[in-house]
Order: sequence, then structure tokens, then C-alpha cells
Amino acid sequence: MQQNKRVLGLDVSKSSVSACLLESKPSDPRQFYYECPFKLFSANSEGIKALLALKPDIAIMEPTGVNYSRLWGTHLARTGVEVRLVGHKELRNYREHQLSLPDKDDDADALALACYYFDYCDSPRRFVQIRDLTTTRIRELVLRLAHLNRVQSPIINRLRQDLAWQFPEVAHINSKRGVNGEVPLLWGWLCGERQSKRYEGLRSSSVGLGITSTVRHHARRLCDLQTEEYSIETELQELLADSRFTLYREVFKGFGFGLRLESIILSQVYPIENYFGIDGKPEVKIMKGRNSGKPTKHHLSLRRFQKSLGLAPTKEASGDKSKIKIVGGSDLCRIAFWQWVFTRIEVKRNRLDNEIGAVLGAQLDAEKTSGRPVRLVRSRISAKAAKLLFRELVKVLE
Repeated sequence: MQQNKRVLGLDVSKSSVSACLLESKPSDPRQFYYECPFKLFSANSEGIKALLALKPDIAIMEPTGVNYSRLWGTHLARTGVEVRLVGHKELRNYREHQLSLPDKDDDADALALACYYFDYCDSPRRFVQIRDLTTTRIRELVLRLAHLNRVQSPIINRLRQDLAWQFPEVAHINSKRGVNGEVPLLWGWLCGERQSKRYEGLRSSSVGLGITSTVRHHARRLCDLQTEEYSIETELQELLADSRFTLYREVFKGFGFGLRLESIILSQVYPIENYFGIDGKPEVKIMKGRNSGKPTKHHLSLRRFQKSLGLAPTKEASGDKSKIKIVGGSDLCRIAFWQWVFTRIEVKRNRLDNEIGAVLGAQLDAEKTSGRPVRLVRSRISAKAAKLLFRELVKVLE
């Protein structure tokens, strides 16, 4: 145990942090909770100065999105403080079962975070992976694209509903952005940004009741969002051109991943060596099987990889009931894999024309034919794809 470290546990809220500074783990954390001089700092210049005045060596936080914790973590890192992150689930279990702290509150979490370091400082896997600047930026852009996608859907739905009576001839046209970033023709024409003889001709003979200013305003919003999307995708292409990602992207081509899915996966799993054992190779342990009693291989690195992608099936059993479900990992990755399975594996005309497409397609067809629920089938194929992806990455990076 490192007694000379000044460890700062920080529980981050929207506009403040609760702080607990320790130089060693208290012998009775529960009693210490009632005696500890916890600090509360506001998210302003005075709060930041007061926090830095504590002169911690290490700060421990939860990964509260990319918004709230980013402010505090960045200021601490700039002054040379090592910042480590602890997963929400891991902290909750640690606080409740190992420290027996009272009901959850900000101070209890701050204390638990500080104590967590002293117990697990020599176990890097107990902490959330810290990404480098490039992968962090990729992650930010991926999350921004997901947000823009969510924002656009209700606007498009509203537009189509209004056009159904204002200009029904174009209400269900699927207008897409141009190759060079030009806004979609329909939305651009509606807001006056683009010209179209076709739409002018349709409007002159339309049975609709006329286009309102509300529709034009919504179309303008969509064009602005599409322009922002294009600028983000352009930056992503530049970031993915980094030579460190070349071999990864070669593997991704075999899976037919698009720009967004490549970005999502890279931001989550790079570098893949983080999942390996201490010898720098995929970790495999042989242990006695719980049911068979025979020696069984456990592919630990593969399991970690699948779990980080949100695609590691976990078995839950109670009495005579048993079920498999997905627990933990990236929801964004899980959803992206599901969408990829639906578009590149399940739809036969789009299916990958290689061994990966053949293996996954055959399993998907067989499971659907057997009557398995389609949601379960897609989940199983996603998990299988993650296994294949890991093995291909290991093969090409060896």
C-alpha cells in the first residue's frame, strides 16, 4: 500500500464536486465517513483554485459522460495530477459490499473512490481505460454524431407530417446529402439554399395546400445539422488516417464497416493490447469446468474485448431457471453492431461476399429457421462477429 500518495476522491455533479483527500485508507471507513472533513467545490474559478490547492498526487473519479467530469479532470491533468476513472458498477459494489458505507450520497462516493485506489492501485484492469488524445477526440465526435442523429429524427417526422397536406408529392422522398457535403436537395430547396427545377415543377401542379414558413424553418434546421454532420465526418476521416490505425482498418474492411462504425469500435478498443495478459499476448487460462470437471480453456482477453463492446453474454441462473443476457460495456457499440448485422448480414442482397459473411450468414439463417426470436438471433450474431473481429485483429497485429 502506498502511504505517501495524496489521493483525492471526487464525486462529480452538474455544477460542483464533493472531494475527499486521503493519504492512506482509513481502518474503519464507515466511522471515518462521519468524521471526514469533506470538501465541496463549485464549477467556477474559485472552486478550481481551491481544488488544486489541495495538491493531490492522484485524483479518482467516475466517468460521468464527457461533460461534467471533463472540466475537473482536465484542470487536474494540466497541473500534473494523475487522473484515474472507476466504473459506476464497480464503485457501487465496492462501496456497498466492501466498505459498508451508508446509503449513497456524494460524500460517500468521494470517500469510496479514494479508498478504491489504495485497494486496487496495483491492478490497472480495475480502472477504466484512459484513451489518448486522438482516440478521445474520435470518441467525442462519435457521440456528437449519435446526438445529431437523434435530434434529426423528430424534425424529419414533423416535416413529413406537414408536407403530407402542404406538398404531398414530396412528403416521403428520401433526400440524402451530396458527396461533397451538399445539403439534401429536398430540404435545401425547401429552405431556399438549393435550386431544383423538378421540385418547382411538382409544386406548380401540387394538390397540396401550400408550404408554410414552419416547414421552411424546419428544413433550415435540418440543413444546418447535416452540415455539422459532414464537418464531423470530415474530421473523423482525418483522424482515422493516423498510421497507428492502418492495420485495424484493414481488418475492418473485411467486415464491411462504414466510417461511423469504424470510429465507434476504434475509440472503444484501441489499442487492443490493453486486453492482453502481462506477457503482451492474448490471455488464455485452463481451468476445471464447473459442470464437466474437465480442463477447459477460458479466453480471458477475448472476453474482455467482447465485454467492452457490450457484446459479452452473461449467464444468470436461479433454481431451475437459466437465461443469457448482455451486461455492461458500450451501449453505443452494441447498437451499432446490431445495425450492422441487420444491414450487412441479415439482408441477403447486402451480405458480405467473403468468409465472414458466409459464416455469420449461415448461422443467422439457421437460427431464424429454427424459430429463435429475431432479437436473440441478432444478439448472438453480434457476439459471434465480435469474436471473429478479435481473432482477425490479433492475427494481423502479431
